[in-house]
Amino acid sequence: MSVRAMSLWAELPLARNLRDRRLQALAAALLLAVLAVVVPPLPLTRTGVSVLAVVDITGSMNVRDYMRDGRPASRLDTAKAALRDLIPELPCGSRLALALFTERRPFLLFAPIEVCADFAPLDGAIAALDWRMAWEGDSRIAAGLHRAVAMAGDFDADLLFITDGQETPPLPPNGLPPFEGKAGAVRGLIVGAGGYGLSPIPKFNDRGRETGFYAETDVQQENRFGPPPADAESREGYNPRNAPFGGSAARGEEHLSSVREPHLKALAAQTGLAYAHLDGPDSLRAPLLAAATPRPLPGRLDLRPFLGAAALALVLAAFLADALRARALPFTASRTS
Repeated sequence: MSVRAMSLWAELPLARNLRDRRLQALAAALLLAVLAVVVPPLPLTRTGVSVLAVVDITGSMNVRDYMRDGRPASRLDTAKAALRDLIPELPCGSRLALALFTERRPFLLFAPIEVCADFAPLDGAIAALDWRMAWEGDSRIAAGLHRAVAMAGDFDADLLFITDGQETPPLPPNGLPPFEGKAGAVRGLIVGAGGYGLSPIPKFNDRGRETGFYAETDVQQENRFGPPPADAESREGYNPRNAPFGGSAARGEEHLSSVREPHLKALAAQTGLAYAHLDGPDSLRAPLLAAATPRPLPGRLDLRPFLGAAALALVLAAFLADALRARALPFTASRTS
């Protein structure tokens, strides 16, 4: 095309219209709108987890040795807040089952469900956990953990076990009960809840009203089942037949509570689980993802909302450009005068 012909083409109305930026923006918006209708979702593979979360609801979990919003908070409330903060951090497609622990066994509330599609019932179930759900006052942590490991294995899930580790009654002198499973066969995390200093345990009456704190005489201070400890013979009133644990009542600090971290670390080593301390509501995600099994999750990336939003933005820009330009002209004229 000659230079003269190109000059004539540039002077045609159609050519001038094609150079109009507003027309170009509307054409691009139309193209994006068409793509938003016809483009299928893209396949996407993400990494998620499948977890059985077991929460200790025994009496010592009522100890208020955390702070939340400037006020004392119990271990149980802090554990619940941590779980509720964790769920939105998990990738969609991840699954979570929920159980509570008291006495010597975990009680399953529901099998693993998807954390995004079932977020509302999952969040509501965690919020409703309460110490009043306990059917017995004992807290045999080791036995409950061993059974929780087996339960997680049945679901092909990892385990998240939240507890302060306080055994009630205390463990016998021979220490941890044997673990009948295979260490490391189930991955997961033991989370120690509570402060490191001793705190009083709230006491409640039959109507669930707090009436004070447990005293030394209210709590079993020593486990006197099985063989006596090695120092039994040096105790006052010792008799190998009638008083193998000594003749005096046991003294101790079992009526006070702190996170029993050495005990929980020993349980973690015994079962092949990892251990982390519950530092606050936002402290679960990193240690759980580090301890859990990464699981590929098939998913889809839907581009239609992004394409539609881009089309709308171009349309708005095309119609608002003249108005903005018209408002800017008086300001520019006043600056040049």
